[in-house]
Amino acid sequence: MAAQSRPAPTIDTIIVVNRNVFDAQEEAQSFMARVANGLHVTTRAAVIRSALLVNPGDPYDSARVVESERALRSLNVFSRVRLDTTRLDGRLALRVATVDGWSTKPQLGYSTAGGSTSWLLGLVEDNFLGSATSLLAVYNHTPDRNVFDLGYLSPHFLSRRTVLQALYRAKSDGDQGFWAVGVPFYETAARRALLTSGEAASERVLRFQDGDTSATAQRRALRLGLVAGFGLSATTRKYLRLWFGGEWRREDFVDERDAVRLAAFPRSLFGTAGVGIDAGRVRFQVLERYNSFARREDVDISQLFHLGVWAAPQAWGYPSGQAGIGPEVSVQLAAPWPRGFAVLRAAANGVLTAGVPDSTRVSGALTVASQNLSRQTLIVHFETAALRRPKPGNEFDLWVTQNGPRVFGIHEFTGTRMVWLAVEDRVLVADEVWGLMGIGLAPFFDYGGAWYDADGAGYTSEPARLGGAVGLSLRIGPTRAARGDVVEFAVGYRFGEGFAGGPWGIAIRTGIRY
Repeated sequence: MAAQSRPAPTIDTIIVVNRNVFDAQEEAQSFMARVANGLHVTTRAAVIRSALLVNPGDPYDSARVVESERALRSLNVFSRVRLDTTRLDGRLALRVATVDGWSTKPQLGYSTAGGSTSWLLGLVEDNFLGSATSLLAVYNHTPDRNVFDLGYLSPHFLSRRTVLQALYRAKSDGDQGFWAVGVPFYETAARRALLTSGEAASERVLRFQDGDTSATAQRRALRLGLVAGFGLSATTRKYLRLWFGGEWRREDFVDERDAVRLAAFPRSLFGTAGVGIDAGRVRFQVLERYNSFARREDVDISQLFHLGVWAAPQAWGYPSGQAGIGPEVSVQLAAPWPRGFAVLRAAANGVLTAGVPDSTRVSGALTVASQNLSRQTLIVHFETAALRRPKPGNEFDLWVTQNGPRVFGIHEFTGTRMVWLAVEDRVLVADEVWGLMGIGLAPFFDYGGAWYDADGAGYTSEPARLGGAVGLSLRIGPTRAARGDVVEFAVGYRFGEGFAGGPWGIAIRTGIRY
């Protein structure tokens, strides 16, 4: 007779141990640590409990405990998170230990690459009064425009699982606002989600070719969207979800030369509706010193599949030449091994009008990372993508998105086609310098670019513009901050086409995250 499996023990209580940025010993030895702890408000225990996916009275589930630890790290307010179990008077207790990261960050940034200079000034608070709420106020100067950003993000607005995000951008040539609110699929086993989002904009759209502004347009937009999802099957390790979505928008583009003579701005209204499925087998790999220093990072190595179709009928505002059906598909495949992984991603979407593609986007990427050599992270990354008839301003700009060769100037690689190969070896020099920062070196090789292909969008076709660089970057990142963003000082020898100036280039910017 087969032995029956024992029922999982029940979690009797949850113990939260929430520590400040510096521990008691560091605080006793360092004046700076005492000042930092005195100014910082430790994350409240109630906030930590609300992020957990387990509660007192639940059967112990190791998968949900691991996912709870991941959910706490995703709040981006802790430098360390640890969940384990203990016995108190024979009862099972879940112990949650967190160490806060320094969350108040003055923004004093300077970036230069290929003779293009940008700077910013502002303040970001990632853990306002210990609530895991983010506030942002930043002024950013670029060669194109000046932008003042005000942002707000709460992971538990009004209720435990409701997320609210809002961003207002006051530009020197327009204004733009985004918002999103709702309950996402906050865990793998979640059964439902409901999200609404929107945008309002009156702005100038810049379009670039060969590093210069080739065309500008005025854009007026108001967009409202709603997506609802239902878990047809969901466990702690895999899911199958059905989703429905709809969007209403007003969006118009007018060439700046025509905007002056027009008595009134055009007004076009559009509506779309969609349905699709998502399937996933969830798995994460926890690595250290991958994109940051002195912290555990969750790398998504899940097997994922997404399929959807959107209807854009003529009756809902689309011209006869643009009305149709919009299919979309994406897939992620991963192969992990101890201290390394390979991830392949591919995606395609577009609008079919009478069976003929109108606007489309196709992309693919492969990332291979290994930490099998001591104190080194070797990364090989390749990606490519193509656009057909994109909206004005949605063309590829590798300087803005930071997914192209570094040590090149602003807008030197723009277009409707792009490709990028990066090989980088991140060598750890020191993980804790003065207990505040990590330092590393990274020899790198970059090759790629972006260019235009004539597709009826008003651009002339051009040969592939490709450039590359080989060089060395100094990587410096905080170890006590809530977010471990690394700053990169890169020097490289440039070759190929697509750049102005001499062969040597310098880039000071946020480090690339793969």
